[in-house]
Amino acid sequence: MNPLQPLLALLAQAERERDAAMADAQRAAQAQLSAGAQAEQLLNYRREYEQRWGAQFRNEGKMELVNCYRGFVDRLSQAVDQQQRIAQHADAQLERARDTLLQHEVRVASVRKLIERRAKELRLSLDRLEQKQTDEFGARVAWPHPGLSGGTAFAV
Repeated sequence: MNPLQPLLALLAQAERERDAAMADAQRAAQAQLSAGAQAEQLLNYRREYEQRWGAQFRNEGKMELVNCYRGFVDRLSQAVDQQQRIAQHADAQLERARDTLLQHEVRVASVRKLIERRAKELRLSLDRLEQKQTDEFGARVAWPHPGLSGGTAFAV
């Protein structure tokens, strides 16, 4: 078994979590853009409505029409306020999603760094083992063996 296999599994899991967080952040960004655009549209509509009917009331201002206008503008203002709260909530959700994504990206980078460090340690360990075996083999070859032809044996 590959000694790095558990870390590779951890990396795969961290990447899946990061990818899910990225998708969440993208959805939150889209929701934030949509909520902000809707708030802006409502605000512009209210402004145009007030300008259009303001000019109308300067010319003739029947009381029932003025009351109807005020009621509609009040409801429109409530809708604008509610949509602005929705947009602020979407801003907060986007910020949280980006923070979560950042945390997952840091985790993926940390696991990758750990894998690199462990792989380097493993390579160094294997290199040392190989060097040790090479040194032992070289020592055995260079050491004179008694009873072998060509070797010098010392008589005691």
